[in-house]
Amino acid sequence: MTALLPDHHPGKNRDVTDTALDETNKRIIEHLQRDGRMSYATLAKTIGLSEAAVRQRVQRLLDGGLMQIVAVTDPLTLGFARQAMVGLRVNGDLRAIAAEIAEIPEVDYVMICAGRYDLLVELVCTDDEHLLDLLNEKVRAVPGVTATDTFMYLKLAKQTYAWGTR
Repeated sequence: MTALLPDHHPGKNRDVTDTALDETNKRIIEHLQRDGRMSYATLAKTIGLSEAAVRQRVQRLLDGGLMQIVAVTDPLTLGFARQAMVGLRVNGDLRAIAAEIAEIPEVDYVMICAGRYDLLVELVCTDDEHLLDLLNEKVRAVPGVTATDTFMYLKLAKQTYAWGTR
């Protein structure tokens, strides 16, 4: 399965005006969200542009950091039997702590948030022992992390990246 994801880079400040998000670009994004493997030729016919124009627009969207096209896999089928979301409470600079947590290879998602937790972190592990080691030796070892609350995934009920554009 492929998906179109927003290109999130910690500390990267994107200016939407750098790459115009006009109605044509929005349509391109919406089609690629449904099928990230759609050919430029098919996309061009659907949108009503030349293949070269679609290729240039897609490249500008990618270069401008407005989207990325990636393969989305099921971690279970790749040997990662344990996934968890961890709520972190921290003291100190949220951005710096988020950046340090993001450097941990098993972390695939870091969100700075408001509410009960300062950060939400998704971990992908091979098994429970791997999760325990990761929490104990890496996540909780980051200076500023004061508390963790781990939510182990039991079953994925829905996953979609086709939320469209506004």
